[in-house]
Amino acid sequence: MIYCGIDWAERAHDIVLVDDSGQLLAKRHITDDAAGYRILLDLLAEYGDTEENPIPVAIETSCGLLVAVLRTGKRKIFAINPMAAARYRDRHSVSRKKSDSGDALVLANILRTDMHAHRPLPQDSELARAIAVLARAQQDAVWNRQQIANQLRSLLREYYPAALAAAESWKRGLCRPEAHALLRLAPTPTQAAKLTRTQLQAALKRAGRQRGIVEEADRLRGVLRAEWAHQPELVEIALGKQMLALLLQLEAASKAADDLEEAVAEAFPRHPDAEVILSFPGLVVQLGARVLAEIGDDRRRFTDVRGLKAYAGASPITRASGKKSSVTRRWVKNDRLNHVGYLWAFSAPNASPGAKNHYRRRRDEHGDWHASAQRNLFNRLLGQLYHCLQHGQLFDETVAFPVPAPAAAQAA
Repeated sequence: MIYCGIDWAERAHDIVLVDDSGQLLAKRHITDDAAGYRILLDLLAEYGDTEENPIPVAIETSCGLLVAVLRTGKRKIFAINPMAAARYRDRHSVSRKKSDSGDALVLANILRTDMHAHRPLPQDSELARAIAVLARAQQDAVWNRQQIANQLRSLLREYYPAALAAAESWKRGLCRPEAHALLRLAPTPTQAAKLTRTQLQAALKRAGRQRGIVEEADRLRGVLRAEWAHQPELVEIALGKQMLALLLQLEAASKAADDLEEAVAEAFPRHPDAEVILSFPGLVVQLGARVLAEIGDDRRRFTDVRGLKAYAGASPITRASGKKSSVTRRWVKNDRLNHVGYLWAFSAPNASPGAKNHYRRRRDEHGDWHASAQRNLFNRLLGQLYHCLQHGQLFDETVAFPVPAPAAAQAA
């Protein structure tokens, strides 16, 4: 058995091959380009790498062109956590010496001694990986949009509270096109107080509003002309220019989030698992795509449902030592999937009576806090999703949340 370790960098990579006994077989330094990748593949082939019996590779990253080249065929790629690799380095030397080729040797020896303790990258389909790229990018765009909106809100509180009051009744608030049109038209409260009904109606039409334009323009005019505190004139003008700069960023972030949302909505329904995922209460296209992005479609990725629940941070963790024992939430988890779980558990009770009863039972009978009850519900839904994906079944309310016998007899 041959094992390969790669210490990757931005411009060059160090390659090491070892055998079962730990003997160094080959060592190479390659560039990060097509020529370097070819040298790597030729080196692996020289030592017996074939399509049916590929050499496993350990590397400290799970993305990039180098990983994409190595993932062709049936080769197992092990993405080793850099912190774990640093601990393994101490097993071979106590002098704390370090080199790129030495790190590659440590990675190769990790596979030689403890390959069973590490998981290879899942063999997800090309469509699943494409959906993962789009779903994660859309999630990042939403977070970025909210971050910029929070910055804009904080700035408006300093000099322009009338704008916040005007957008308060709108869904999505400062992210609405009407809010953008109003702020572009009047970047300062002094200018806003001088706006006429005609100007406000025209701004609402430019923003795409089609109904209630006259009434909304009258409401805005009343809010903007109310009595508000003001900054000094020159300071107010400067803050208005700063606000316009933030507004440009918010508009760009909003467009990016909307475009990526459309791309996800187009790609996700084409996946075979989409029907099963969308059958669950609380999961719509965007949330369902994020679930698929994090769990993938490789059925061998998790040996059982407990692995998936631990990966998502849904199941608790027990810490025991001597007479002390504590059960707490998981801190090491997939943060993206855990965030999806929060939204999923928040919306599922509105679409599923069983999920709602389960949440209320955790609160009333077990004394859970809101967050704890939500995690418990997410834990149960995730286990049901794992079962349905493994067996190709759709969500069934009566099976997922069966009614106890006494309650069913009383209902009858």
